[in-house]
Amino acid sequence: MKRNAYFDNARLMLIFLVVFGHVIQPYIDGSSGVNTLYLWIYTFHMPAFIFLAGFFAKGAGNVTYITSLAKKLLVPYMVFQIIYTGYYFLIGKDGWQLEMFYPHWSLWFLFSLFSWHMLLIWFKKMPAAMGVAISIGIGLIVGYFGEVGHTFSLSRTFVFFPFFLVGYQITQNQVMWLKRIQLRIAAVLVMLAVAVGIYYAPEFNTGWLLASKSYSSLGLPEYGMIARLLVYVTSFLMAASFLAWMPQKRNRLTALGTRTLYVYLLHGFFVQFFRETNLFAVNSVIDLLGLAAMSALIVLVLSSRPVQGIWQPLIEGKMSILKDRFNRHRKPPHSGDASA
Repeated sequence: MKRNAYFDNARLMLIFLVVFGHVIQPYIDGSSGVNTLYLWIYTFHMPAFIFLAGFFAKGAGNVTYITSLAKKLLVPYMVFQIIYTGYYFLIGKDGWQLEMFYPHWSLWFLFSLFSWHMLLIWFKKMPAAMGVAISIGIGLIVGYFGEVGHTFSLSRTFVFFPFFLVGYQITQNQVMWLKRIQLRIAAVLVMLAVAVGIYYAPEFNTGWLLASKSYSSLGLPEYGMIARLLVYVTSFLMAASFLAWMPQKRNRLTALGTRTLYVYLLHGFFVQFFRETNLFAVNSVIDLLGLAAMSALIVLVLSSRPVQGIWQPLIEGKMSILKDRFNRHRKPPHSGDASA
């Protein structure tokens, strides 16, 4: 599929929101404004990210496809589980012990992404509407089982799968339909309404957006399905509203949207260090803007070519960038014209 600047711009903005959301998380209890911003971001940033992952999924299902996915997703998952275990130990973080099937922090996404591709092999054979309905039904039902939780990232795998499936089923023309002026205006109203609703919501539990806990642990053992259904509706509307406003033209930063996996896997080294050292505080809007600028800087650094070259062997299992750089240095300088 030919690269479309629109999707790379969207992924770049989403990975910034991932980093920014993780950076401000420690300060949500001390400020209703920060808490509102944090929850507002979480209503759509992972659903939209997962939707885009589904949009570019192939779902071939053959041995070569599955083997390639395992190398791309499960190998980095295992490698970074070990790396983060050692890093957590060094910075004195609790829960540093290695449990291979209990994902450290944000690594759940790799395990779930592999699982979504596997689920897609069966779901793509169903009529589109039926598949989405079944996937939502499963996402609603799993909340009643406390055993389906963080281990294997099972809860998130089932709850977020509808976004991946819709992304796979939708066409580029349908996505671009969101760019119509009427829908963009409606998108602004939706985003404002959700922000206001979050601000005035009585003690809204972030667990509803993280999708890793059972209804019982979230305080709604009987009616959790209704709450999750409302979260689904909100997240779908918010993800669509976000995508409606993404720029379609290529700019200087667009290419960075192709390197979001590097940012996703590596930004935890910064964020966890900040959390353990209590390096920052949010006492004003200026502080919040400073954290936003720092988050943007982290994205720029971690998606840079030098960082990509250093980490490519562990993340992609190849050394093409380092080899290219090495070969360039080995080339002799051009000599002058022999006929001169």
